[in-house]
This record gives sequence, C-alpha cells and structure tokens, in this order.
Amino acid sequence: MVDWVPTTCMRCAVGCGHLQQGADVGYGLDTVRGNAAHPVNRGLACQRGIRESADPDGEWLTQPMVRREGQLRKTTWDVAMFHIVEAFRDAMAETRDGVAVVGSGQQTNEAAYALGKLARGGFGTRYYDANTTLCMASAVTAYYDAFGSDAPPCTYEDIPEAQTHVVWGANPRVAHPVLFRWINDSAGDDDSELIVVDPVRSETAEVADRHVAPDPGGDLDFARAVLAHAVETDRVDEEFVAEATEGFEELCAGLPDPHVAAERAGVDFDAVESLAESLESDTLVYWGMGVNQSVQGTDTAGALIDICMATGNMGPGSGPFSLTGQANSMGTRVCSSKGGWPGHRDFDDPESRDLVAETWDVPVERLPEDTGPGPVGIFDAVLDGPVEAMYAVATNPVAGAPDAAAVEAALEEAFLVVQDAHRTETTEFADVVLPAATWGESDGTAINMERTVSRVRPATDLPSGVRTDVDLITSVGNALFDGLFETADPEALFDEFAALTEGTLADCSGLSYDRLEEELAVRWPAPDPETSVAYRYYEAAGDESDADDGSDTGGDDGGVGTTGGEWSFPTPSGRARFAGGTGRELPEPTDESYPLTLTTAREADNYNSGVRSRPSPEEPGDLVARIHPDTVDAYLDSVLADGSGGDGASEPDEAVDPTGSDAVDPKTDGSEPTDTRVRIESRRATVTAVVDADDAIPEGMVWLPIHHPGTNRLTIPATDPQSDEPNLKQCAVRLTAPAAMAAERSDAPVRADD
Repeated sequence: MVDWVPTTCMRCAVGCGHLQQGADVGYGLDTVRGNAAHPVNRGLACQRGIRESADPDGEWLTQPMVRREGQLRKTTWDVAMFHIVEAFRDAMAETRDGVAVVGSGQQTNEAAYALGKLARGGFGTRYYDANTTLCMASAVTAYYDAFGSDAPPCTYEDIPEAQTHVVWGANPRVAHPVLFRWINDSAGDDDSELIVVDPVRSETAEVADRHVAPDPGGDLDFARAVLAHAVETDRVDEEFVAEATEGFEELCAGLPDPHVAAERAGVDFDAVESLAESLESDTLVYWGMGVNQSVQGTDTAGALIDICMATGNMGPGSGPFSLTGQANSMGTRVCSSKGGWPGHRDFDDPESRDLVAETWDVPVERLPEDTGPGPVGIFDAVLDGPVEAMYAVATNPVAGAPDAAAVEAALEEAFLVVQDAHRTETTEFADVVLPAATWGESDGTAINMERTVSRVRPATDLPSGVRTDVDLITSVGNALFDGLFETADPEALFDEFAALTEGTLADCSGLSYDRLEEELAVRWPAPDPETSVAYRYYEAAGDESDADDGSDTGGDDGGVGTTGGEWSFPTPSGRARFAGGTGRELPEPTDESYPLTLTTAREADNYNSGVRSRPSPEEPGDLVARIHPDTVDAYLDSVLADGSGGDGASEPDEAVDPTGSDAVDPKTDGSEPTDTRVRIESRRATVTAVVDADDAIPEGMVWLPIHHPGTNRLTIPATDPQSDEPNLKQCAVRLTAPAAMAAERSDAPVRADD
C-alpha cells in the first residue's frame, strides 16, 4: 500500500489540507481526500479540488517541443534550452526590457520566488507580472491605502464570530465551496444573516437572507450611499474613528447624498437603510472579482474598507476580507517581487533594493526602477515597445487576459516560451513548450487567502519528459546568467526567501519546512519560530502575541486604544486611513449600437481558464450565454436563429466532509441552455454562444463564464489607473444572428503534433 502524503490543495485559495496517494504502478495520483488533521479545513474538502487533483481533464504535456516550419514538434531538453537561450540573448541585446515574464498564482512560493529573481535580478526587466494584477491588484492597492500593508486583517477564525456576512461581488458558493460552508453555517445562527450584493442572482445569492442587485458598475455608488447614510444616522463608531483612524472629516465632506447615490447605483433606498442597520452587528465584508476587476476597483474596495472602519467593524469577528481566486495568489504577492520585494518590501526603498541585490549577488543597478505595468501593458509593449520575447509560466493569457485577439497578435509577434503542465490556448502560439510538473508532483509551499503558509508535497514521481517549475526556472536562469541560482532545492529557496522577509510587514523569517512539518499550517507574520499572528494590527487587552506583526516599519510609538484592545497600523501616523474615492466613468457604457452589458464570472466545475477541466483547447465546448428571458424575447424575432443545442449548465460544487456527506445544497433554479444560438458582438470581436434563458441574470445583461477561451475576445483592455487591473466585468455588446457570422479566421495558429 502506498503511503498517504499530506499536501495543500492548489485548486482555489481556501488552502485546504489534502491527503494523497500515488499510483501503485506508474505515475500519477490514485486517491485524494481531505486531511482531518490540517488546521485550515479539518478534513472538509470540495469534490472539485479532489477530482482535479487526482484526475484532471486537461491534455498533459509530456515532452518539450519547438516550432519548426510552423508546427510544434517534440524535441530534447538540450535543443529546447538552446533555442530559449539564443532567443532570450538576442532579445536582451539592446535592452534588458527585451524579455517579458508572466507568472501565475498557481505556482508554489518557491517557484514564484525563483521566477521573480530571474525576472528582476537576471533579466532586470520591468515587464513582469505574477498574474495577480488580473485578479487582486485593486484589493492590494486599497489595503495599502488604508492600512499601509497588503492582505486582509481578518482570518477564517473570525467567520463564526460574525453576525452579519456581506458578500459583495463574489460567489463563494461556486468559487470557494469550503469557505462558503463556514459562512453559511455562521449566517444560519438565529442572530445572524447573509447579505449578497451582486447584479446577478448568483448561487450564493439564492441562499442569502437578502440580495441587493445594483446596476452593473453601480457598486461604488451603492457603497458610498451606505456609508453616507450610516454617517447621517449616527451609526459611526466614533471612538474607533477618533483613536485609530485619520481622514474621516475629509471623507464625510466628499460623501454624496445617499438617496442620489442609491438612484445612480440602481437600488431602492430601502436597501441602503437595511444594510446600514445590519452593519451595527459584528460584520465581515467579503468581496471578489466583481469589485476588483473594474476601472473603479480600487475605489470600490477602498469604500468597503471605509464602511468597515466607520462603523467600527474592525477587530475579531469583523472587517474587510478580500477573497482570492488563484490558489497561491497571496504567495505570489509575498514572494514574487512583482509589486514589492519579498515580504512586501517597498520596491522604491534603497535599503530594500540593496539587500535584495546583495542576497541575489547581482548589481543593484540591474534591478528595474519601477514595478512596470500589468499584463495589458506587457502585451502592448510587444506590439509597440521593447519586448521581443516572453516567458509564460503556468498561465494562459490567450484565455484569461482582456481583448484576447490583441493578446494573440502580441504572442504571434514575440518569441514565446510557455511552461505548463497542460496544453492551453497559449501553448498554440509558443515557439518553445516546456512540460512542467503539477499538483501531486511538486515540492514547496503555498499561502492561502488568510495568510496561512502550508506545505505542498509530491506523492508520485515525475514522468521522464517532465520537470518541476523550480528546476526549469533555475535552469533557464543559470544558462543565461551564470551562478544566479546556487540551488534548485525548494527548501533552500524557501529559506532564502524567508530570510529576506525578516523585519518586514509580511515577515516569514520564523518559518521553515521543519516548523511546517510539525504545525502543518502557520499564518504570517511569523517573525520567530513560535509566533503566528491572527487578527492583524490589533492587540486584545492583556494579549501581546496577537498584536505583534513582526514589523519595525511605519507608525508612531505604541498603539491607539479602543474598547477592549489597541490598534497600530504601519502608516506614518500609526492610524488607518479613509480612502473616500469617488470613482470614474465606466469605459464603455451601452448605447444604441451596443445596448447590452456583458459581464463575466466563475461557474462551477471549471478551473480558471479551463486547462484542467476541458479535454483540449481544440474542443472547449459550447460557450453558454446566460440572458434574462425577457431580454431573449426582446431580441428573438430580429436577431436569433435556431441551431444545435449546447451542454447543460453545471451545478456549483458541493463542499463535502471526508465521508462524502453533503455540506452545501446544489443549485435548484432549474435553468438550462436552449438550442438557440446567438452571435455576441463587442467593439473588439464576435463569438457565438448557446442561449441559457435565466431569470437570475438582470434584464439587459449578457453573462459569460470567465473560463471559456471565447469570452475574453469580447472584453475591453481598460484598466484601473491605480492598480492596473483590467475592467473585465463590464463592456457593451449586442446580439446578432449566427447566419451573419464572419468566416473563421484563416491565420489561426498551427496546432501541436500529436
């Protein structure tokens, strides 16, 4: 019998502990289940994470490939590496920005750290993104603005203590089933409630006590209406505001009339009053991509933090809690040197830059002077800038980035190296493909959305043609920059990373593989081998351990007193700061030519861009558009034509305990796709979809899944000016008949050989 190997699920950012068994014969995983000993999930697990770990649908990459005469052909590792080194050296001949690097929240911390070291300390490029700019950059910016530091102050331990749970622009019943189990259980108490704010009646909204549906793009107006009404009805925690914050008077001076703001948001004023009243109880405000992926993302996330601070919903059992999408998005923020140096060191701080350069043994002048643009700016730099080559690791921008046709054009222009475990839409544009290890095959660590670090372990050997991300990144780095990496050992890389974080806001210097072996999971800040911080910035009365964030940066001496505890924030004044952002116009409102609003969101049983949940990029399945029946009827006679039917809509995952018992009821609205097909046109592209007449979608909206490769051909590449995060949740579209569909693109990329 093969031994059980403990690991961390890499499906989403909840960070559940799993137990896995390798196959008795050959390669791969035989069995995966929840780990009852793991402190994060105590054995609870979702079937999606279990199934995709053991038996993903994606098409495995098993041998390196290079493009010859327009086709990808299998080759040796030596030949593949030769092509990479030659092309990258040519690209760097005139500028260190000649190579762009794109990473992912699906890498281990060790791989993310190594990739950042290669990008910033090897190439020295400013054109580098760890993929968090596509999902978490707006929340990150808002946290920094408010608290002087990234990441939520609260943890999973606060969920059962909260009375009001406000889920805003997120659908955890689908995206984070285990987390939703905890939220739903807490909201089920007699004195508790679940409130969902979302234009769509999502699966989470279906089981909520109340659902508020602002117009698409109306989130900021609604949040400011609630805040303004809380102020004018004396629902402000004056003691907390006076002793722990700054900027409140300026915030109040800029608040709108709540009735006017509610009207702009498209909600009844009763919803404003009701939510303001609910905030008088201990409240956790959760938000996701529906908030972040907008040109107003930072301002809206900041407004939700403002609400928590103004109403005193800070401290155990309350607070602002951003929900992370990718499994190790938090890890890339801490490790990858994208927005800051390891440990959230300030990118511009001379002492931090000197320390990083010394640790990496590179000249400090090699480090780029700024963090560079997000992915939209990177692809622009291929078409109209210095970038001539790109190294994409565990990411699929052809499916995941906005305005996908422009992304394809950029990738056709660049020399592209793709490193992944599965064949993707992006590998089809590659000049070199490197097959990489995946879940159950890799050694390292990950960090979940509540700052908990835990181990990732292999339970099976690698096939002969596959190598780990860490092995590949360090090999590429050393082939180009002799001696950049002294080792490819994950534990040694983790120790190097952890040492760099000492004394920082995200101090991991008290962590080691030995400690994680013993405790299984530890939250940062962890400045010494005993400390693990729960609620950040706060010290309960008589309890010093919970307040020590391990940082010696920012703030005045001591904390500020509040009832039952003290607060200290890593800001110049030691106080939290109100944001008061007023937003900006949406980039593409509807008009007579494009009268409908497109939005995108997650659906059950699909993994990010689908590479683990679809058999092949050649067969992504029908794109299903959810549209309100009245909207369908309004356009039926003039623009819709009958066609063959699509697959049925998936139900959300059920969170299950180790014995397989149900934890969350599945979707019960009964909506199904029809056999009607429609063309959906934006100003950038056209796709064909099967219509699902679904009254959960508001009238005038077209809902598409983010996972399908056709969806982001339509979306707009406008970005939040503060965070660089794309506006993926809103653009203008129209419906036309499939009979008018243009011919298929004749210059499609050549597929890889079988």
